Amino acid sequence: MRRFEHPLARGINNVTGFALGPYQTAVIRIGFAGTWLFFLLRELPHRHEMYGPDGPWNWDMAQQLIANNGAFTALMWSDGHLWFEIVYGLGILSSVLLLLGWHTRAMSVLFMIGVLSLQNRSIFMGDGGDNVIHLMSTYLVFTRCGQVWSLDARRAARAREGGQESVGPADPVGPVGPVLWWVLGLGLSVVTFMGELSGGWLLLFWGLWLVHGFWWAVGRRAPESELRKLLDVVANVAHNAGLLVIMVEACLIYATAGWYKIQGSRWQDGTAVYYPLNLDYFSPWPALSELLSSHGIMVLLVTYGTVAVQVAFPFTLFNRRVKNVLLVAMIAEHAAIAVILGLPFFSLAMIAADAVFLPTSFLRRLGRWAARAREGAVSRLPLSRGGEVPEPRSGAVGESGEAGESVAGALGEEPAGPAHVGFTP
Repeated sequence: MRRFEHPLARGINNVTGFALGPYQTAVIRIGFAGTWLFFLLRELPHRHEMYGPDGPWNWDMAQQLIANNGAFTALMWSDGHLWFEIVYGLGILSSVLLLLGWHTRAMSVLFMIGVLSLQNRSIFMGDGGDNVIHLMSTYLVFTRCGQVWSLDARRAARAREGGQESVGPADPVGPVGPVLWWVLGLGLSVVTFMGELSGGWLLLFWGLWLVHGFWWAVGRRAPESELRKLLDVVANVAHNAGLLVIMVEACLIYATAGWYKIQGSRWQDGTAVYYPLNLDYFSPWPALSELLSSHGIMVLLVTYGTVAVQVAFPFTLFNRRVKNVLLVAMIAEHAAIAVILGLPFFSLAMIAADAVFLPTSFLRRLGRWAARAREGAVSRLPLSRGGEVPEPRSGAVGESGEAGESVAGALGEEPAGPAHVGFTP
C-alpha cells in the first residue's frame, strides 16, 4: 500500500534533501563565465581606458563615489598600473576556471570579485547585460553549480570509482583545495590588516572562507556524522534559495521591461523597433538594418511581439509547453539582437539567464550530443606516436558522460513538485 505523503512535507524534503536544477545551474555557470571571459578578452586592448587609470572616470572620482555607496571593488586598493593588470588578469583566469568547473566554490567567489571590481570601478561603462552579470555573479556564489559538466564532477566520479571518499557529490578531492583555501585566507588576512575591507564585505568574505573550511574539515573527519548531514541540508537550502532568486530575477527583468514598454507611445503605436535600426551605433550591418526597417508590417509585428512575450513569460512558468515555446522565442529574439543591433554580450548574458528555465531532458540530451561530437572529433585525430588513437576521456565540460551521470545518480533523481517549476522535462 502506498504511503500518503503530505504535499508540504514533500516540498520541504525536495528543498532540503536535493540541490535542484544541477544542469540548469551548470549552464548558467558556463554561460555567465563564458560571456564575461569573452568580453574581457575583446576589450583587452582598451582595458586601461575602460576600467584602468587612463579612463575618463579617474581613480579619485571613483573613490569619492564608492565612499558614498559602499560598493566593492579591489581596484580602489591601489591606483597603480601593475595592480590593475593583476586584477584584470585574475578576472580572466577566474572566468576560465569557473567555466571549466575547477574548484567551483572558490572560483565562484573570485569570479564575483573580478566582476564587481571592474564594473564598480567605472559604473558608466556597462549596459543591461553588464547589470545582469553583476547580479548573477553574486547569486552563483550560493549555488552548487559544479554538480555536473565540470572538472570537479569528473574528479569526484573518479575518486568514487577508485574507492576514495570525496567531501561531497561534486566537491573536489586532493591537496589543491586545502592549499587554495590557505592561499586565499592569507590574501584575505593581508587585505584585512591593511584596512581595505570593512563592514558587510569583511563579514561576507571571512564568512565564506570559514564556512568552506569548516565544510571540508567535517567532510574529511566525519563524513557520516549528523553534523555533515546538517551541513548538506544547509547547502541544499542555500543552493535552492539562490536558484529561486535567479529565476525570480529573470522574471522581474522581463516583466519590468515589458510593462515599461507598454507605457511608451512608440511601443503602443508599433514603431519602437524602427528607431534603433536606424541608429549608426546599433547598425553593424547597415544594409540588413535598412532592409528590416523598410518593412512596416515586420516592424509592427516585432514591436508588439516583443512586448507580448516579455509581459506574458512570468505567467507561463506553470505551463510547461507554453513556457518552452516562449523561451525559444526569447532566445531567438536575443540572438537576433546580437546580430542585427551588434549587442553580442548583452544577448549572451540574457540567454544565459534564460537557460535556468530550460527543461532538464533537453539539457541532458544536449550533453549527450556534445559528448558524441567530442568523441567523434577525438577519434578523427591523427594517430599518436604509438600508432593508436588516444581514448577520449568522459566527463569533460559540456558533456553528460559517465561523470555527469554518476554525479546525478549520487544526488538522486530530481523530485517532481512545486519546487521544480521550470525544471521538469
